[in-house]
Amino acid sequence: MMDFTALGDRPYPTLDDATIPELPAHYRGKVRDNYDLPDGRRIIIATDRISAFDRILAAIPLKGQVLTQTARFWFEATRDICPNHVIEYPDPNVVIGRRLDILPVEIVVRDYLAGTTGTSVLTLYKAGQREMYGIRLPDGLRDNQRLPQPIITPTSKAFDGGHDEPLTPDQIVSQGLLTADQWQQLSGYAFALFARGQEIAKQHGLVLVDTKYEFGTDADGRIVLADEIHTPDSSRYWLQDSYDDRFARGERPESFDKDFVRSWVAARCDPYKDPIPEIPAEIIQATAQVYVRAFETITGQRFELPDTGTPVLERIRKNLAKYF
Repeated sequence: MMDFTALGDRPYPTLDDATIPELPAHYRGKVRDNYDLPDGRRIIIATDRISAFDRILAAIPLKGQVLTQTARFWFEATRDICPNHVIEYPDPNVVIGRRLDILPVEIVVRDYLAGTTGTSVLTLYKAGQREMYGIRLPDGLRDNQRLPQPIITPTSKAFDGGHDEPLTPDQIVSQGLLTADQWQQLSGYAFALFARGQEIAKQHGLVLVDTKYEFGTDADGRIVLADEIHTPDSSRYWLQDSYDDRFARGERPESFDKDFVRSWVAARCDPYKDPIPEIPAEIIQATAQVYVRAFETITGQRFELPDTGTPVLERIRKNLAKYF
């Protein structure tokens, strides 16, 4: 594993914009820049942007590489379970995938009563709800307690900028979001992917608490796993060794705390209304170290530091030249 003093204060270059004019059909998401090629392939470049409060806050060195390489580890570890969109990796920050029609249901698999968003099971449970997502949870559960069995908490996928809404399986089918056969296959994939994720995470001293999956259909109508899988941005991980003790004491489980930036900003302004103050370099650096540590712990692999002498976008352009 990496000696994290190697990161030190070295000025690793960041990628906050991945605009490449020679590539067609550019779409800029919060974190990734996408390009659709005429032959049905999609170029997905993970930048170092970090978003919260519906806005971009900063660029975290190495974050895009961590996300791409973590997802690569999991795509390869689960390809026997479910087809995925990956074709090749021409650069540490880039995946070439098959372009898919994204299904309008977001899938979150949960095995613990946890979460902070308005649609999380913990938030709904503490508000007194026991029936949610077509599932009934028992009374008497505590914060961060393991559920009787893993559950899927699907939500509508708000493509138009609206808010995601909780769904039940019956609603998914009756509203025509998915067919009954599609829901059966998709939910089967999700549970199997999550079980594999928990198995490997346990081998690495981690608890995979919950995770988000995105699926689409290819030109033949097959359901295919898209986007990312089991990354620090799409999943919640806790440290296995300390979970039981901290849960018994009613304390928050130890996790990869990537919220340095979010917490620092929220303590100094209303991030939904006010200008974002300049974020100190030490906060940026600490967050970068957390992402690298997460990659190494999740995958059991050593993180390969990039050449600091080459701008990230220059390297990516060189590696994508054959697609121009």
